[in-house]
Amino acid sequence: MGFNCGIVGLPNVGKSTLFNALTATAAAQAANFPFCTIEPNVGKVGVPDDRLDKIAQIVNPAKVVPTQLEFVDIAGLVKGASKGEGLGNQFLANIRETDAIIHVLRCFEDSDITHVDGSVDPVRDAETIETELMLADLESVSKQAESMAKKARGDKALAAQHDFALKVKAVLEEGKSARTIEPSGEEEEKWMHELHMLTAKPILYVCNVNEEDAASGNDLIKKVEEMAAAQGSGAVTICAAIEAEIAQFDTQEDKDEFLKDMGLEEPGLNKIIRAGYDLLGLQTYFTAGPKEVKAWTVRKNASAPEAAGVIHTDFQKGFIKAEVISFEDYIALGGEGPAKEAGKMRQEGKDYIVQDGDIILFRFNV
Repeated sequence: MGFNCGIVGLPNVGKSTLFNALTATAAAQAANFPFCTIEPNVGKVGVPDDRLDKIAQIVNPAKVVPTQLEFVDIAGLVKGASKGEGLGNQFLANIRETDAIIHVLRCFEDSDITHVDGSVDPVRDAETIETELMLADLESVSKQAESMAKKARGDKALAAQHDFALKVKAVLEEGKSARTIEPSGEEEEKWMHELHMLTAKPILYVCNVNEEDAASGNDLIKKVEEMAAAQGSGAVTICAAIEAEIAQFDTQEDKDEFLKDMGLEEPGLNKIIRAGYDLLGLQTYFTAGPKEVKAWTVRKNASAPEAAGVIHTDFQKGFIKAEVISFEDYIALGGEGPAKEAGKMRQEGKDYIVQDGDIILFRFNV
């Protein structure tokens, strides 16, 4: 299962610089003028996980394959985007395809970099984008509700779905996001998903600061953190310029030394991944063998067959059992053989809920 995040924000907040740094490519042009990003750029990166390295040290496989994280760099939105300003309709459609939104906010002053509103205020900027997303949602749900109303006569199930759409519409009309609605049960969750509301997507706010504030932070960050906490969203602080420099180093040793000089413990990518995983309720399990050691992403509370399906749908369809070793036991005992001898390999069936860090061998029949 992939993890797909759309990077959004006003023009000139550092979105494309961040994208380039995170994917260690120059795929997105970073320039000091609005709309330098016209088409969404997509970059996949391996998720750093030291557990993968520890497993590989024991197995010594031919290949080590991290799970992947996908970033979509979406062009700068502006006030009026919901009405098509700044090519807004096209970019709003790109956001609908993502699982979550990484909203980059400018939390630094720099007279050389223009701001579309003439001053730096990340909370105001966040509200500008959120308003545009809500207006786009309102237009979308209104059309969907109208279409449902014509088909719902005499159909109780569709009538109930229509009522839910009207409930979402009413919340948006109050100036609240679809995120504030808590679906009651699986059916309403399904309906919410089918509405494709932009403001139903989880948001991670990324505060982009200058180098001086990367380690210590600033007052603008505090305002964003307060806003995020009130919304139940996440917030992390990075310096896109520092991330861009880190991406240029060839060795991990050079990267670590640079981070130490900057007073930082880790790259911003790591913080974004952790916050993103938490935001989407994701976790990692591993498969380990002489050919490869591989990390896989699965949602928390996923069953063993669901986790098997991430590898291949045939694994899920023909699932027989899962042979599971916890990461801690695998490392402490020195691999699959010793763990099995110590009675630490468990035979789990279809009802088993996969735990973060599990090393799993699936048995299946097709």
